Amino acid sequence: MKLYYIPGSCSLSPHIVINELGLDVALLKVDHRVHTVDGAIDFYDVNPLGYVPILELDDGTRFREGPAIVQYLADQKPESGLAPPNGTLDRYRLQEWLSFLTSEIHKGFIPLLYAGLAGKYLDTAKPKLEARYAWVDKQLEGRHFLLGDTFTVADAYLFALTGWGQADWLTSYYKAGIHFDGLKNLQAWYGRVLQRPSVQKALLAEGLA
Repeated sequence: MKLYYIPGSCSLSPHIVINELGLDVALLKVDHRVHTVDGAIDFYDVNPLGYVPILELDDGTRFREGPAIVQYLADQKPESGLAPPNGTLDRYRLQEWLSFLTSEIHKGFIPLLYAGLAGKYLDTAKPKLEARYAWVDKQLEGRHFLLGDTFTVADAYLFALTGWGQADWLTSYYKAGIHFDGLKNLQAWYGRVLQRPSVQKALLAEGLA
């Protein structure tokens, strides 16, 4: 398998999951400025939409959406617990979280990351994202991770997104102009996830450690 990634982007999420599972996956770095892979391949030939992550299977099949990719990866080793079994209530809770993170958190960051283009829309977008994070902070009260005591692919996704505002070493790539200093549950969760070996390995590989 191959993972096409941009350092510090949302593709950090499947990168972490790959490390958690110990899967043999080639990492192909995409230069977002010129949309090439390792200075040669035109990334638009890989994904006409131009964004990462892309997971390419050995038979050439490609997945291009992060929530689908991380669930596919987790299901390669179901005993890992990174995704609850299909058909269970917990699996639907996981999908609920992944949908929320995609639509409310991930997309909520876009105006902040492109503040020059967003203009006055920032006056609406930033408070809305802050409110969503305040809600996440409440959900983490008394929990180690989003689904309880077990780290899942949803935690990997939230970690990648939260770094855009929380981590100094990521803001050089993504200057979101938002911080979460008052959200104690979120901060504690972030610290726990940051210390995971799979996360440290991903950050090091992407030049972010």
